[in-house]
Formats: sequence, structure tokens, C-alpha cells
Amino acid sequence: MPDDDHAARAPRPARPHPDGSGARPGPVDGPGAGDLAGAVDLGIVDSLAQLSFVVQAALGKVAAGHGLSVIQLRLLGVLRDREPGMQELARHLGLDKSSMTGLVDRAERRGLVRRDPSPHDGRAVRVSLTEEGHGLARELTAEADRRILALTGALDDAQRTRLSVLASTLVRGLSTL
Repeated sequence: MPDDDHAARAPRPARPHPDGSGARPGPVDGPGAGDLAGAVDLGIVDSLAQLSFVVQAALGKVAAGHGLSVIQLRLLGVLRDREPGMQELARHLGLDKSSMTGLVDRAERRGLVRRDPSPHDGRAVRVSLTEEGHGLARELTAEADRRILALTGALDDAQRTRLSVLASTLVRGLSTL
């Protein structure tokens, strides 16, 4: 019969986390914990949801500092390196046609974007950044980079690299949905 001390040290059977991930909230410890010893696991759903809130708040501060909404910031971010049509842009941003038109109208009035006829379809337009829009997009990117990188301040370089690879894997997988 095992002694009480041994029973107290025996690992508890895993109980599923309410998010269905199989992880249970609590301290990360045991074999393989390595540099995560003492961290608290919120579970995959709560962790990702809360991280998205923190990132969106950081982006909101960047946008507000330039008199923009987060969706306007995202618009400029998408247009940094491409000149999509309105439908493609709406897909990237998850907006319907009328919302997309209003968003581009407001950015155009501010002198940040322009619409040009599509070379392939006379009825369609392509949206691109103006010179002023490119300048603002560079500023926004640099500020967002600083703020989001600061969120990883408690991580070492190896942890940042792992987080980047894991997040990139998730994003790539989502593009096929």
C-alpha cells in the first residue's frame, strides 16, 4: 500500500478543460515544463481569446493616436503591399459591400487611398494607398510593431520564436477555411 506522501505527489488524472482542449487551467509544471515552470495555463480557448483582446487593445491605441478606427488601421495594413479590388478587400477585412464602400470613402476623403479602374474589368476598381497613406501606414506599422513586441517582453528569444511559429501555423491553417 503506498504511503500518504507518495499518493500526494502522484499526478492527478487529467480532467478536460471546459474549452475542450484537454488542458486544465493551473500552474504549468512537471516534466517538459522547462522555462514555463510556474506559468499558469488558462486553456487554449481562454488564452487565445484573452491574447486577441490584448492585441486588439494595442492596435486600438495605435489607431486612436492617429484619429483612426481599428478597421481603418487594418485597411491601411492590407493596402501596404497590394492593390486589391473592392471584393477582395472586403473578404480580407470581413466586411459587406456597403460597409467596405463607406470605409474606402472615408479613407479617400482623408487622402489616404485612391480608387483606380481595374485593368481587367472596366466596372471594377482597385484600391491603393496614396503617398500620404503609405507614410501613415509606415508610421502605424512601426508603432504597432513596438506595442505588440512589448507584449512579449516577459518571453525570451526562444519563446518569442516558438510563439511566432505557432501563431503563423494557426494563421496559415485558417486561410484554408
